Amino acid sequence: MSDHQIASGTKAGTVGGTLLSVAINLDSSDILRTIILATVGAVVSFSISVLLKWMVKAFKRNRDPS
Repeated sequence: MSDHQIASGTKAGTVGGTLLSVAINLDSSDILRTIILATVGAVVSFSISVLLKWMVKAFKRNRDPS
């Protein structure tokens, strides 16, 4: 049985090289755009969640005969 283990130094080198190659190819405008889109997505997601929760409460309140 052969044991295929990768040394931790090789893993760190691979991850570090990958991250550096990605970082070199990113523009600051891409990072800013990503931050803005993530913020807008989070705000919309939260708003929709609050709206749906409010709608469910209102629907249950209207259907309750007591």
